[in-house]
This record gives sequence, structure tokens and C-alpha cells, in this order.
Amino acid sequence: MNAPIAKPYDLDDRRAYDLWREAKLAAFPVRAQTRVVRIRELANPSVSEIHAVAESCARANLAVFAVDTPQIAQEARLALPAFASAFGLFEHERHRSAADDGVVALEVSQTRARGGFIPYTDRPLNWHTDGYYNNPHTPIRAFILYCARQAPVGGENQLLDPDIAYIRLRDENPAFVAALMHQSAMTIPQHVEENGDVRPASVGPVFSIDPATGALNMRYTARSRNIAWRDDADTSAAVAFLGRLLRDGDPLMVRHRLEPGQGLICNNVLHNRTRFEDAAGAGSGRLLYRMRFPRRISGSAAGN
Repeated sequence: MNAPIAKPYDLDDRRAYDLWREAKLAAFPVRAQTRVVRIRELANPSVSEIHAVAESCARANLAVFAVDTPQIAQEARLALPAFASAFGLFEHERHRSAADDGVVALEVSQTRARGGFIPYTDRPLNWHTDGYYNNPHTPIRAFILYCARQAPVGGENQLLDPDIAYIRLRDENPAFVAALMHQSAMTIPQHVEENGDVRPASVGPVFSIDPATGALNMRYTARSRNIAWRDDADTSAAVAFLGRLLRDGDPLMVRHRLEPGQGLICNNVLHNRTRFEDAAGAGSGRLLYRMRFPRRISGSAAGN
């Protein structure tokens, strides 16, 4: 049985939406792209640091943080699970490229297991939310990125809070939101790995409601290949509108290039990545660590 829609996202409750929308936009940090939360020790953030990160996530569903003394790559990797746990992120995704600690190393790779997958190349990443190909019953609701090494050129991210995307779509036409909440709105076809493992087709909505918090979750990719959208006029128009929004930009988009020692923690916001030019030499290329989680960041559902 589907979870009940939280009041702000109930298309039949205009007053609840208007109140939530006004509070959301009033609280949204206009200069979010320049606000960086300082973290003294990655493995042991202080109470005030945790509060600052959670407050930023409650306002914009994301926080950029910077460690006062960046650690060498392996030390930072070991510290990430402890950092995640400070925000209630204990259970991590069981990703095929992750070690037992749930950490995935994102770097240019030519190995057969990773070759051809864009996150492991220097190519640009189009707009998406993480885990959009997951079964809708096992969504990704939060992720962390930590930059151990950055490329000399490129590798910048744009970020957009799904709540803002929802507001833009609903303000344009509530039928767009209804279409993207349909249980068959977006289909990612079955994928067969080289080793024969099968990732089943994933059929589900773009927008859904987290049953634990009543907050909005988004599942989306701007890819044009190996994706099928529900064949109806409202869905087509909604997808086209969202594509234009992401292409043309929004005043509340965040643009940031993570530097070594900096990271992003978020409730699976929309994001992309520009192409980068990697450094030459073994052990000197761009390296980011990633963890993904089925739960939202603790304390970040404020405003919903």
C-alpha cells in the first residue's frame, strides 16, 4: 500500500502547500553556494558542527563542509563512516563497487567492472539523483561525497534541492507533479552485466514521499538513452519542463567545486558534474569517496 502523501505535497490541499512553499523559500540560504561548514575532525564532528550541517540540510537538503586539516586519502576514507553516523546514517547501500565499509572510490578507471560507467571517467555527468535505477522500494535518500584529490581543471558540480524542483513544477502546472508522482512515471530497463548478473527493470515515480519523515524523495535522470517515460501528454510536458529548468538554471541552484578536504552531505539532491582534466601520474588523479544511504539525514526534515 502506498504511503499517504504529506500535506504540503497533497495536490488537493492548496493552503498547506502555500504555507510550506512560503516557509521553504524564505528559509532557503540565498548564498548557499558560498556557505561552507567547518569541521575540525572528520571522524568526530562536534555538537555545534553537527547542528550546523543538519540546519543547512533542513533548509536546502544539502551542506558543503570542509575539514580544517585535510587528511591523506586513506585516513579520510576510514573516517567517513564515523562522520556519517553522526547524522544518523548508519546503514549504507550495498553497492557492487563499495568495500565492506560502504565507501566507493570515484576515480578514472579502466577496469572491466567500472570501464564505461561515466562516474569512473573524466566525462561530464548529466543531471540525476543517485540510485535512480534502484527498485523504488529500495531508494537512495542520502549520500556523502568527500574530495581527497581534485583535478587541475573541471569537476565542478551543480546542485538543486528536489523541493525547489517540485515547487517550480507545481507552480507551472500541478498536473506535472501528478504525472511525476504516478507509479509508472519512469522506467529504467533491465541491465545485464558482463558477468551475467541482472539488474531488473526499475519502474516507479519521480516524486515519492518518505514514509518515515513525510519528506519528498526524488528519483530522476536526464539521460535520453535506456529510459522510458510513461506515454501520456502530462508526463511528456513535465519531463520537458524539468529538462529546461535544469538546462537553463535556477536562482537557487548551488554551484560548487569540491576542493581537497571538502565534502557534500545531502538528501540525494539533483546534481551534475562538468568534464575534468585529470592529473598525470599514478596516484595523482581526481579521487572522491562516496557513501549512499536508504535513510535521510537525521534532523533534516524540518520545514516539511
